[in-house]
Amino acid sequence: MHKSLKMITAAVVGAVALAACGGSGASPGSTGGSTGKTLIIGTDFPLQGAAADETIQVNQAIELYLEQIGHKVGNYTIELKKYDDSSAAAGKWDPALCTKNAADHVANANEIAVVGAFNSGCSKIEVPILNQDPNGPMLMVSNSNTNPGLTKSWDPGEPDKYYPMSKRNYARVVTTDDNQGRAAAQFMVHDLGVKKCYVLNDNDTYGQGVAQAFVTEAANLQLQILGNEPWDRAQPSYTGLFEKIKALGPDCIFLGGSFDNNGGQLVRDKVAVLGDNTAVKLMGPDGFTGFTVLDTLPESQGMYLSFPGLTRAGLTAQGGEAAKLLAAYAAKYGAPPTTSYALYGIAAVQVILAAIAKSDGTRKSVTSQLFSGAGVTIPADVSAIGKAFSIDTASGDVTVLDTTIEVIKDNAESFVKIWPITS
Repeated sequence: MHKSLKMITAAVVGAVALAACGGSGASPGSTGGSTGKTLIIGTDFPLQGAAADETIQVNQAIELYLEQIGHKVGNYTIELKKYDDSSAAAGKWDPALCTKNAADHVANANEIAVVGAFNSGCSKIEVPILNQDPNGPMLMVSNSNTNPGLTKSWDPGEPDKYYPMSKRNYARVVTTDDNQGRAAAQFMVHDLGVKKCYVLNDNDTYGQGVAQAFVTEAANLQLQILGNEPWDRAQPSYTGLFEKIKALGPDCIFLGGSFDNNGGQLVRDKVAVLGDNTAVKLMGPDGFTGFTVLDTLPESQGMYLSFPGLTRAGLTAQGGEAAKLLAAYAAKYGAPPTTSYALYGIAAVQVILAAIAKSDGTRKSVTSQLFSGAGVTIPADVSAIGKAFSIDTASGDVTVLDTTIEVIKDNAESFVKIWPITS
């Protein structure tokens, strides 16, 4: 066992449990209620389709972390149960399976919380079902959702419609698309000098949201938006679409959406019609990060990407516990994870474990610990993302707003800079 990683969680659990105990005389790590019980943390990811390479790595990272801490928090043994919310037919997350998984989470009596969903649209289906759990609400913490409406006012009725019991049960450890879209637009204007941009979105919840955030910020920057329309993932070719766009004379294209919605064909046809990514700049959000297939496409070289947190390269460079976790992952699985979401999966687990440590081991209590009182803070010296972070007890949003800019070159995603965002 990697000693330093075992000490990480001992420190997190001990700190939050001690705070929870107050003057009761209970020992650090005491959780109250039943002791020695096995609790299950579920993960809810698309394990089929283009995203599977990323999500399998997130599951592996979480499994590694739980092994390092001996599957223990306080007096509880922690097990992991992996759920697949994708179908072979869809090749990505499937709304019907998100609905089924949510019911299965609630029905699994020993399951205490969920890491997920990977896609914002799936979370918007699952969160209300978990919210109405008669033994809860049941906690969900996402390592990758960026659509703002899950936690704050965005589209009509959001976020209240996801919380029918008027209590929050959803949190996330990455920042939101209003921040990510703003950073992408600012980078393209200030660093790349673009003047006229055409925006395409994949017509999914996530893609529409990040595209709209980019368009909104463009207006503040005097960046001309020539259009914002969806691409159809079922189309075999987008040359006609790009011929139409070419006539407008864009110097940049922003792709709001996910690579698994036929993004590879979209990128190939962009270059075929508009030229390479030095001629007409191309940028995508985190939905295009972590895909080896994209990174190795000749047409993707020079494409810029944003990520709503710190990327693997940035986490490695800063050292500390994040770098140790990445090294441990490489030692166990033969190579470091290609997705930066792997460490954010561990961060989501750290949040859940900290809430468990302060709770009596019931769903209702675990969720309550995150959204009341002092909430949960993960100190910098034990954090899987290399810096201290907290979960806002009112919204469920993470308190750090990092956004990283990358560029694809030499068949890999390369760090460019961390884009400064202020709340």
